[in-house]
Amino acid sequence: MGHGVAATMNRIKNARVANAARGGSMRKIHRLRLAAASLVAIAGCGAASAQMDFSGEWPVVQAQDNIDNPHLGEYVGIPLSREAIRRAEIWDASIQSLPEWQCRPHSAAYIKRGPSNLRVWKEIDPASRQIIAFQTEWLRSTNTPIYMDGRPHPPEYAAHTWGGFSTGAWEGDRLRVSTTHMKEDYYRRNGVPQSDTARLTEYLIRRRFQNEDYLTWVIVAYDSVYLTEPLIRSTEYRLNLAQQVPPYPCTIVTEVVRPEGYVPSWLPGKNDQIYSFSDFYGLPRELYFDGAETMYPEYHKKLERLGATAGRQAPGRE
Repeated sequence: MGHGVAATMNRIKNARVANAARGGSMRKIHRLRLAAASLVAIAGCGAASAQMDFSGEWPVVQAQDNIDNPHLGEYVGIPLSREAIRRAEIWDASIQSLPEWQCRPHSAAYIKRGPSNLRVWKEIDPASRQIIAFQTEWLRSTNTPIYMDGRPHPPEYAAHTWGGFSTGAWEGDRLRVSTTHMKEDYYRRNGVPQSDTARLTEYLIRRRFQNEDYLTWVIVAYDSVYLTEPLIRSTEYRLNLAQQVPPYPCTIVTEVVRPEGYVPSWLPGKNDQIYSFSDFYGLPRELYFDGAETMYPEYHKKLERLGATAGRQAPGRE
C-alpha cells in the first residue's frame, strides 16, 4: 500500500514538472507571437505612412503645352515614327465637327495633358478598409479608376476603352500607374496619332510648395506603332477644395453642312498646311520629318547647318 502511494505521488510530481515546462514553453511562444505581431504592426504603420492620399479637387496649372492649339506640323520634341508622320499628314482638324466626333471622349494619353480640371477620390473596401481604387475624373472625359487591389490587367484581346485599364502600386509615397487597353486617339490635337497598342507608365507625386498642394502627373508613353522612343510629359495640378467638376451633357448638332458620307482629310502628299509651323517660325521644312532627333539639344546644330532663320512672334491662338 505504501509503495502505491509513493508511486502516485511521484507521478503527480512528474506531471507538475511537465506542466510547468509546457507552460513556460507556451508563455515563450506567446511572447514570440506578440513580438512578431508588433513587428508586423510597425511595418504596416510604416507602409501606411509612406502612402499618399491623392484625393481632392485639382485644377490644372495652365501652361503653354496644355492649353494652346498647336500648328499643323508642330511635331518638334515628339519621337514620331515614319508611319506616324504620314498618318499626321492626312489630318484635317475639321473632322472633329463630324457627328461621330462631337461627343467623343479623349483617351487617357491626351486627357492627362489637356486643359481639363481633375477630381480624385478613394474607393474603400467596407470590410478591410483597404483602398480598392483611386477614381479619377476629368471635365469632358470619362471616369477612370486606378485599381489598387492587385488585380491583373485583362488579356490583349479584351475591349479597349477611352480611359484604358489602370493599376497602381506604391513606390514610397509616389504612385506608379500602368495603363493599357486604350482606344486609338492622338497625343496632340494636331493629328499626332496614338495607336491602340500604346501603354502608359505614370507617376503621381503630391507635394507642397509655398504653402500650396500640388499634384505632378508624369506620363511616359510607349507606342511601338507611332513612337520610336518613349514620350515623356508631365502636368501640374494645384489643390482647390472649392472646385466643381460639373456634368458635361453633349448634344450632337450640325456644325458644318457636308455631303453625306464625307470625311474631312487630306490625301498623302496633298496637304499644303503641314509646313505652316516651320514656315511661320523661319525653320527648315526638314524638321517635319526628323522625329526623335528634334528632342535633343544637339538638334540646333542641324538647324544651323540647314540655315534656320530667326523666328517671328507667334500670333494669338485660342
